[in-house]
Amino acid sequence: MGKQSWKPGNMLYPLPAVLVTVADCKGKTNIFTVAWAGTVCSDPPMVSISVRPERYSHQMIEETGEFVINLTTRKLAFATDYCGVKSGRYTDKIKDMHLTLIPGEKVRAPLLEESPVNIECRVKQTLRLGTHDMYVARVEAVHAEEAYMDERGRFMLDKTEPIAYSHGSYFTLGRKVGTFGYSIKKRS
Repeated sequence: MGKQSWKPGNMLYPLPAVLVTVADCKGKTNIFTVAWAGTVCSDPPMVSISVRPERYSHQMIEETGEFVINLTTRKLAFATDYCGVKSGRYTDKIKDMHLTLIPGEKVRAPLLEESPVNIECRVKQTLRLGTHDMYVARVEAVHAEEAYMDERGRFMLDKTEPIAYSHGSYFTLGRKVGTFGYSIKKRS
């Protein structure tokens, strides 16, 4: 068994496919898909998204310094793809996909009502990296759909049927194979 050596590239897959909502200073909104998103820090809570400067929403983030990450689900898979291949510069993706926006609490960017989790973000640092600008943002608020809470008040993300993106395809997450720390737990 051997390994092939490839030119440098991004092979960190799968990735979360998220819908990001934005608004400009005049209140015009847009939604677009991002697969390059991630956790940066837990205290203070921070995330990042990477956006190509030519994307229509890039100018809105530059103008306001705010956005909302909306987690996606099996039910949102078609809209997730559509919002990644169509530009808000030429079409109203929210209307086309029959999506519902509701006001955020901390930022002017709206929340996607159909998403089970919305993360309101305020940009703290912008890194101009080449093909993408990375926005490192502080989490200002998190909203979780009550329908996915268990009897102890824990959010059951797996019940939302989250999707991930890998090499041009969308996937639902599979079955659980362990929990944090299970490798060192004492066995009775």
